[in-house]
Amino acid sequence: MTVPPFLTGSQIRHKFLDFYAQRGHEILPSASLVPEDPTVLLTIAGMLQFKPIFLGQRRAEFLRATTAQKCIRTNDIENVGRTARHHTFFEMLGNFSFGDYFKEKAIAYAWELSTQVYGLPPERLVVSVFREDDEAFAIWRDQIGIPAHRIQRMDEADNFWVSGVTGPCGPCSEIYYDFHPELGDAHIDLEDDTRFIEFYNLVFMQYNRDADGHLTPLEKQNIDTGMGLERMAQILQRVPNNYETDLIFPIIAKAADLAQIDYSQASESEKVSLKVIGDHVRSVVQMITDGITAANVGRGYILRRLIRRVVRHGRLLGITTAFITQVAETAIALGEGAYPQIREREQVVKNELAREEARFLETLERGEKLLTEIIAKSEQVISGIDAFILYDTYGFPLELTQEIAEEQGLTVDTEGFAVEMEKQRERSQSAHEVIDLTAHQSLEQMGIKATEFLGYTDLGSPALVQTILLAGEPVSTATVGEQVQIILNRTPFYGESGGQIGDRGALIPNQNSGQENPGSVLFVRITNVQKQAGVFIHLGVVERGTLETGKEVMAVVDRACRRRSMANHTATHLLQAALRKIVDPGISQAGSLVDFDRLRFDFNLPRSVTTEELQTIEDLVNTWISEAHPAQVEVMPIDVAKAKGAIAMFGEKYGAEVRVVDYPGVSMELCGGTHVDNTAEIGVFKIIGETGIAAGIRRIEAVAGAAVLDYLQVREQVVRELGDRFKAKPEELPQRVSNLQAELKTAQKQLETLKQEMAILQSDQLLQQVDSIDGLSILVAQMGDTDAESLKAAATRLLQKLGQGAVVLASIPEPDKINFVAALSPELNQKGIQAGKLVGEIAKLCGGGGGGRPNLAQAGGKDVGKLPEALALAKERLGEGGKGR
Repeated sequence: MTVPPFLTGSQIRHKFLDFYAQRGHEILPSASLVPEDPTVLLTIAGMLQFKPIFLGQRRAEFLRATTAQKCIRTNDIENVGRTARHHTFFEMLGNFSFGDYFKEKAIAYAWELSTQVYGLPPERLVVSVFREDDEAFAIWRDQIGIPAHRIQRMDEADNFWVSGVTGPCGPCSEIYYDFHPELGDAHIDLEDDTRFIEFYNLVFMQYNRDADGHLTPLEKQNIDTGMGLERMAQILQRVPNNYETDLIFPIIAKAADLAQIDYSQASESEKVSLKVIGDHVRSVVQMITDGITAANVGRGYILRRLIRRVVRHGRLLGITTAFITQVAETAIALGEGAYPQIREREQVVKNELAREEARFLETLERGEKLLTEIIAKSEQVISGIDAFILYDTYGFPLELTQEIAEEQGLTVDTEGFAVEMEKQRERSQSAHEVIDLTAHQSLEQMGIKATEFLGYTDLGSPALVQTILLAGEPVSTATVGEQVQIILNRTPFYGESGGQIGDRGALIPNQNSGQENPGSVLFVRITNVQKQAGVFIHLGVVERGTLETGKEVMAVVDRACRRRSMANHTATHLLQAALRKIVDPGISQAGSLVDFDRLRFDFNLPRSVTTEELQTIEDLVNTWISEAHPAQVEVMPIDVAKAKGAIAMFGEKYGAEVRVVDYPGVSMELCGGTHVDNTAEIGVFKIIGETGIAAGIRRIEAVAGAAVLDYLQVREQVVRELGDRFKAKPEELPQRVSNLQAELKTAQKQLETLKQEMAILQSDQLLQQVDSIDGLSILVAQMGDTDAESLKAAATRLLQKLGQGAVVLASIPEPDKINFVAALSPELNQKGIQAGKLVGEIAKLCGGGGGGRPNLAQAGGKDVGKLPEALALAKERLGEGGKGR
C-alpha cells in the first residue's frame, strides 16, 4: 500500500500557502488570538477575521485569500493528552473565496493539494457531503473520480455549517484519511477515529437562513475551508498521534528530560502529563505574545488556568522546581519561523510565565494545608465540592486528593466532583466558544453600509439621516425627549475605538439643504458615538423639533471636547515613548483610555515605576510639548510602516494599509485616532497616579491640556481647606499631618494597652468559675465585648495562674461577631486535646471557623444565639480530656 512522503510541519504550512498563492490567493498574516469580534474570547477558527466580509459589513480587499491562523479552544480541555487529536492550541490552514469561485474549484483545489502536493494516495481518501448536496456529490464522483461508495452522505449535525439561528450558512464537505485501507470499503464508518481522521473541511456558504428557517441563496457565495496543520503532520510524519509530530514533540522531549523520564518507556499517565505540557506551553506562549496576561476573568483566566495545568502536571512527573520557562524556550524556537513576534516578545513571555509559576507554587502549598484541614473535618468522605475546590483553585488533581484521602482512611465523592466539573464545563462552553455571525445581523438586514468618516479634517458637515433606532427598532421619526441611535451616511464624529472615547456634539438643521422646511428648531444632542463594522452609531437625545429619516442635517462636533481628546490622545503617545526611553524599551501597550478629562495607559512591566522615574517621564513629555514637534500623518502599507519603526499595539488587527501618526524624533505609532497638529497644542502634561492592575501590568493615569487646569483647581481647593482647618501654610501641611499621625499612633497604642489591662483585671473575676477535673483546672467563660487581642492576652494570663488546665474565652465585640480563644497546657495536649481543633469545632457551631497551635488558638463566629451552646460544647470536650480517653 502506497504511503505519502514525509514532510515537516513547516513544509506542510509553506506548501499550503504557496499552493494557493500560485492560484491567485493573497497570503494574509494570522490574526491575533485576541479577536475584534466581541462575541468570542479568543480566535477559535481561521474564518473569524473574515466574519465582517461574510456578513457583507466590510468589502473584501481581495477576492481570494489564504492564511495559517493561530487558534485556541478550551471547551474540551479535559481531553487534551488523552486523545490523539484534542488540543487547546492549533493552527488552521485555510483558503477563502469572497464571491469568486465556488464548489467546483474548491473541491478541485483541495483534491489537487491533497494528492499531488502532499502525495496522499487517492485510495486512502474518503469524503463526506451533506445528505442533500447532490451537486457536491456529483463533483466528487464525476469530476474527481471518487467511487460513489467512498462518498458518504452525512446529516445536518455533521455536514451543514450555520453561523447562528439566522444568517449565512451552507453545506460542507470533508476529506478523511484512511489509516487502515486493508479493512476494505464494505463498512466505512467515518466516526471510527482509530481508522479515519478528518483533515480538510470545505464550507460552501451559499444560503441565508431567516427567522422562520427558510433558506434563500446568497447573492455572493463564499468558500471557507480549514485544514488542521497538526492532523496533516500526523498523517505525513506517520506517527500515532498529533503530539508526536515535530510541531509538539520537541516540547514534550524537553519536559521529559527535566523530569528524567524516557518518553518511550513512560507509563500512560506520564505520557498524558507530558502531552498536556506540550500542548499547553504552545498555547500560553502564543497568548502572552498577543498581549494576554494572567487574571481571574476572561482571557486572563484561561491563560492562568493553562499555566497552572502545566505546573501541576510537572509536579505529577516529579518536577518540584520552576521549569516552565525552560520548556517555553523550546516552544519559542519551534514557532519563531512562522511567528517571529514570539521571539521579539520572548522576555515578556518568560517573565509572565515565571511570575505565574512562582505564584502557583505558593498556591499549591496553601492547597496542601487546606487539604489537611478538609481531612480533619471529614468523617468518612471528602465532599465533591471540596475536591473540586482543591482541583480548580489550588490545582490538586483528583487522583492526588484520592491518594492522600486513602492514606487517611477516607474516600472522595467522585460523583459530586463530576457534577461540579460539568457545571464548570458548561460555564466554559457558554463563554464564547461559538462564532456568532449574527451579532450585527440587524445592520446588514437593514442594508446599512459603512459610514464615510470626515472627522480628521472636518468638525462639521452636512449628512443624510439613513436610520433612526428607538429601543433597537427602526423608526421613521423621533420627537422631543426620545433617546435614539442615529446612523448617517457621512459623519465628522469620531466613533469610540482604539481607547479613544466617541465625540460629543449636535445635529442641527442644514440651512443649505434646499428643503422647504429644514426643521429650523431641530436640535439633537449627541452624547456618544460608537462604531460597529465601519458603521458609526450616534447616540443622542432629541431636545427640539423632529428628526426624520431621509432628511439632511448638519452634524457638528463639540470643538472643545475634541480638542481635549486630541491633546490626551497625543499625550498618550508621548507617554509611551517616554516610558520606552526611560524605563524599558520593551514596554508595550496593554490597554488605554482617552477621555475628555483624563488619559489612562496600561503597559507590561513586572515592577512599579519609581517616583524618580515618573518625574523624569513627566519632565520629558513636557519638554517634547514645549519643543513644538509637528505631526506627520500618512497612510501606507503596513510592512512599510513597520520598517520605518512605527509601533503597533499587540492584539490589534490592522489591514494592509495603516494610518501612521508620527511626531518625528519622538513618537511614531499606527493609530486611527485624532491628534493635535503640533505637540505645543497640548500645553502641559501631568501624571496623577501609577498603580498595578494585574500581574505584570501597570497603569499610569494622567491629564493633559485644559484638563490639567481642572485638576490643579481641585487640588488647590483641597489645600486651601486643609490650611484653614490646621491653621498652616501649604508648605507646612505635610509636617502637620505627620505630627498628627504620630500622635494618633501613640494614642492607639495607649488605648490597646488600657484595653488589655482592663481585660486582665476583668478576667481575674472569672477565677471563681474555674472547674477542677482530675487535677486539671478548666475555665470556660464569656468576657463581654472584649476585642480579640485583649481576649488572647487575658486567656494567656489566666492559664499562667491556673497552671495545669485550659482556658476558653468568648466575647461579642459587635452584634454579629464572636471572638473565641483557647489556651491549653501541655497536659491536655498529651491527652489528645488541641486548641486549634477545639476552637475550630465550637466556632463552626456559630457559623464561623479558625484554628492555630495545639496550645493557643483563635477563631470567630457570627451566630450569637449559638454562643451558650458553643461554650457548653467546649466544657464537654475539655471534660472528656480531663477524664482521659
